[in-house]
Amino acid sequence: MTIDVLADSAAAVAERVRDARSTRTSLRVAGARRWLGAGRPCLATNELSLTALRGVTEYERGDFTITVRAATPLAEIDAVTGREGQWLALQPFGSADGTIGATIATASWGPLASAYGTPRDQLLGCEVVTGVGEIVHAGGRVVKNVAGFDLSRLMTGAWGTLGVITEVTVRLRARPEVDRTLAIVAEGGVDAFCSAAWQWLRGSPYVPLAAELCSATLATRLGLEGRTLLLVRLGGNEAFVRAAEESIATLGTALNVDADVWTRLRTLEPAASAVVRLGSLPSELGPLWSAASSVVERAGGWTHATLERGVVRCVVPAGDGEKEHTQIRGIIEQLHAPGSRVVEQLPAPLWDSVAAPAGDRLSSAVRRTFDPDGVLNPGILAPLS
Repeated sequence: MTIDVLADSAAAVAERVRDARSTRTSLRVAGARRWLGAGRPCLATNELSLTALRGVTEYERGDFTITVRAATPLAEIDAVTGREGQWLALQPFGSADGTIGATIATASWGPLASAYGTPRDQLLGCEVVTGVGEIVHAGGRVVKNVAGFDLSRLMTGAWGTLGVITEVTVRLRARPEVDRTLAIVAEGGVDAFCSAAWQWLRGSPYVPLAAELCSATLATRLGLEGRTLLLVRLGGNEAFVRAAEESIATLGTALNVDADVWTRLRTLEPAASAVVRLGSLPSELGPLWSAASSVVERAGGWTHATLERGVVRCVVPAGDGEKEHTQIRGIIEQLHAPGSRVVEQLPAPLWDSVAAPAGDRLSSAVRRTFDPDGVLNPGILAPLS
């Protein structure tokens, strides 16, 4: 694959896309390259590097919004907003060196989605270069701007197949005065514990920032007790957090945990991993968790679940040999869910056994509208027709 000269503006990106279209060249859009191993393999012949598209262009502290160029690392946004007592409450799985553009393009999220929502909920507007080389602005720079077609949400999770995101405006939140994490041992059976935890989450006035169930294997890797644990992140003023601690202690013994456990959770999985996300109603998560954990842990992997969203995330380290690939295929076949199944990451040779997520007629028609010649990231969501 040929790596093109860095594009340092939306105009430069648009010019490169138009050139690629005229020469029938396909482009792999890349920023910090942290997400290149996720998703289906890309069939592009050239790489369009966005690493020069970095930095804050506008920060409205009073409106709690910030506008940044697409290749700005999440860590940089966190540092800038942290000085003002604010934060971008996303913290998706993966390194904080990953970019905001890739986070939006892949719709990646982490445990904070329970309280603050996914990237679609955080994105207010964006600048995008379509597959025909047109620069399009969607949404706005202020929270109250809701007029017009919601093109921003369409671009979120499109994996760069509809356009190259060059700039985004996102919603910020006030950092909590107190940010504390507890670990609660799942005693009395995981199914019963999940049910009790869900009842507490649904009925309690003390809504946590995150509530993530971790398998025994994962807990050990995080440096915690090797038992199934519920990590609960509480935020607010001191009085609120103390009251929340007393309330959640009804689920079991609650131990204070270093806040860095969330960073370890985000960055723990090896680059070469098979990752599958299973969904169900939150009230029915227990049986799904038990079934998925049984399959995954036998293969040396681990599971964790975002209780309030009803999502179980399954991680299995994947080797390069045919034996390992055969094992992963068997695991994928066994992982089912009543709600949804999303394959986030696989070794490249295994994607042919997984149906493309956007191969339907409607998705293909949308793709042809924005990128009629399949210039951008071909093959990631659906093979070229």
